[in-house]
Amino acid sequence: MAIDPTQQLRAALARTSPASSDFDLNPGVVLPSGRMLRPAGVLVAVQQTEAGPQVVLTKRSSALKHHPGQVAFPGGKVDEGDADVAAAALREAHEEIGLPPGNVEVLGRLPCHETVTSFRVTPVVGMIRDAFDPIPEPGEVEEVFLVPLTHVTDPSRFSVQSRRWRGQRRYFYTVPYGPYYIWGATARILRGLAERMAA
Repeated sequence: MAIDPTQQLRAALARTSPASSDFDLNPGVVLPSGRMLRPAGVLVAVQQTEAGPQVVLTKRSSALKHHPGQVAFPGGKVDEGDADVAAAALREAHEEIGLPPGNVEVLGRLPCHETVTSFRVTPVVGMIRDAFDPIPEPGEVEEVFLVPLTHVTDPSRFSVQSRRWRGQRRYFYTVPYGPYYIWGATARILRGLAERMAA
């Protein structure tokens, strides 16, 4: 009997875990107190398909100034007109991939994630109600693709890698899938979800 992904996700969201950051694997980094973080929301959207539940991810345009070509969730900073971070995540998903906000059942939120670019990102988890045809936003989204939920919620699929960044070696999570190199904040958020799903 197939397990209902909505029930799985609700159970995972009901568990508790601390906030995360891009510095989790770099304990030597000292963050300045009183730093200002800009609020942002990303949508961890799960779509039920014949192949099972899939997570919707994007590959950012290589022409972008920040994080060009990286894999990311749909989302962005909270605007003044947004009611909350969930509204921001849904609005951005509509703009970036053409996903209507009304086509998403919001299940809850994961703990905030602090990025090296000084954003406090709230991951909003939701189930897509009906099939939709993604429409990548020109100039911002190069590709929209699906990754099996079972892949990105299996802790054994994750590894820790490193690279030089601003003169120091920085460690981060990765969870590659086929040709897609999922790393950084996106992988860290998925790792947090994986830990909750496995608990």
